[in-house]
Amino acid sequence: MIKAVIFDLDNTLLDFIKMKQFAVQAAISSMVEAGLEVDEGEACNNIFRMYEEGGWENQSIFNDFLDKEIGSVDHKLLAAGIVAYRRAREASLQLYPNVNKTLFELLKMGIKLAVVSDAPSREAWMRIYYLNLHHVFDLVLTIDDTGARKPSSKPFAMALESLKIKADDAIMVGDWPERDVEGAKKVGMRTIFARYGDTFETKHSGADWDVNDIYEIVGIIKELNGA
Repeated sequence: MIKAVIFDLDNTLLDFIKMKQFAVQAAISSMVEAGLEVDEGEACNNIFRMYEEGGWENQSIFNDFLDKEIGSVDHKLLAAGIVAYRRAREASLQLYPNVNKTLFELLKMGIKLAVVSDAPSREAWMRIYYLNLHHVFDLVLTIDDTGARKPSSKPFAMALESLKIKADDAIMVGDWPERDVEGAKKVGMRTIFARYGDTFETKHSGADWDVNDIYEIVGIIKELNGA
């Protein structure tokens, strides 16, 4: 009997990569308008390489970028980039299709909903509030709460303990097989791979189910619960 669905946040509920691309492009364009002499396409690629090497939640990315590009941090350029990034981030932060429909259908079924994310707590909650999902989840666990990144079993074990359910009664949904799927399986949870959010061209996820639309989760749980 499935009593809870635990979701990853970025690229599972919201299109994180699309938001990052839009926001970084806006930041670079604004810095160029403020006087930075770079090729915009190349600069965007450089910033994404820096994210990949140093982590997607790097809060000093533009400081580091300017230091590499011009040898110092020009605060006029930095301000132009940060303001443009924040405005573009808010404008482009979107849920995947059918997320709201899926979440509220699960709530009507009496299913507990949770988030387990590797994002810092402040950033995760800001996204959740901006998307008006703050009233939906019974539990939100971030890296600041768990002190361990997926695929460590700790975040998943903490989620089960907090929700007061057994692993057999929960399903984990995520877009990253090596973290979301493997980590959840370590504690005995069944798993769903969010193929619609996959950024790695994954061929074999190792999950119990792959879905191309998040609403497919409703059908899976109805079948498991004999509804």
